[in-house]
Amino acid sequence: MLIRILRDIRYSEITPREVYLNRRRFLAASGGALAAAIGGPAAGGSLGSVRKSPLSTTGEQLTPKETTTSYNNFYEFGTGKEEPSHNAARLKTKPWKVKIDGQCNKPRTFDIGELLALASMEERVYRHRCVEAWSIVVPWNGYSLAALLKQAEPNSKAKYVAFESYYDSGSMLPSQFAGVDFPYREGLRLDEAMHPLTLLCFGMYGDILPNQDGAPVRLVVPGNTATRASSP
Repeated sequence: MLIRILRDIRYSEITPREVYLNRRRFLAASGGALAAAIGGPAAGGSLGSVRKSPLSTTGEQLTPKETTTSYNNFYEFGTGKEEPSHNAARLKTKPWKVKIDGQCNKPRTFDIGELLALASMEERVYRHRCVEAWSIVVPWNGYSLAALLKQAEPNSKAKYVAFESYYDSGSMLPSQFAGVDFPYREGLRLDEAMHPLTLLCFGMYGDILPNQDGAPVRLVVPGNTATRASSP
């Protein structure tokens, strides 16, 4: 199962805060044939009031913010780990909308303002360990993805949540250069997507997400690298 907390991460394996703030946005999941188009406020600045969550891991030293914003997988803006932090400024995060449709009773499109106001913001400290052999401990800011999915009321036929990332050929690399098909697609089982630990994320360290880390909104699933957002 994708949603889990790993307990075998040594402190020596934790990515410095400077290296993670550029991590690739772990892809998002939805239920039924849910197509997401996510976007929002420009990177930088405070998210406002964020309360501590009891769902956070405890006793872990945070990865430095400078690390997480300068070492990223975001192939649309470069295949090197340092490239997204230099190139992702080309991404326009306003205006931005999220469309939910498919096997749901109330298909709907949300703008970023509606998403930000949908539920109370929490700080969730999650540990992640990547198959690339790096690991991070990050205070993400957002709320459970279930809060958004419930607005669409997935019906009895819904089994998965599918996400498709935003792709702009004018500002992003072509697929043949990146070695990845764009737009990027991913999904979760509906029960995984509705799990309270699956986080719809708008910020980190109390600030709005930087572009290279998934602005204006991304999905974060504990036990996995962090996810991407979708299209405007």
